[in-house]
Amino acid sequence: MSSDREISAFIRATFRSVWALELLCYLRKHRDRPLLPDEIVVGLRASDLVVQQSIDALLAAGLVAVDSTGAVGYRPANEDLDRAACAAEALYARSPDAVRRLIVAAANSDITKFADSFRLRKD
Repeated sequence: MSSDREISAFIRATFRSVWALELLCYLRKHRDRPLLPDEIVVGLRASDLVVQQSIDALLAAGLVAVDSTGAVGYRPANEDLDRAACAAEALYARSPDAVRRLIVAAANSDITKFADSFRLRKD
């Protein structure tokens, strides 16, 4: 990923919550071994639900793998995803508020589109 624009697009498309990005960063830091969800809950000081939803999102994005014991490890499906994840983590470290706004804006965009579908319009 070469530009902040491409990184921003990856972040908006991949992360439905800041927790998912936090989990990605946590798993990248602990890539030496897969972690059980309970370990992640303690490490991130998050709830079971938030961790499970974040694992599911990262799994769907091809960024993590879950082994037969339920442990989760950072295992991107290809090098492009690895580079994108690395760039997202770097941007988050450099500009955390800007990245949070990207994620929240992307999530709110979906909610706004859904709400607008119920709006009665005059033709």
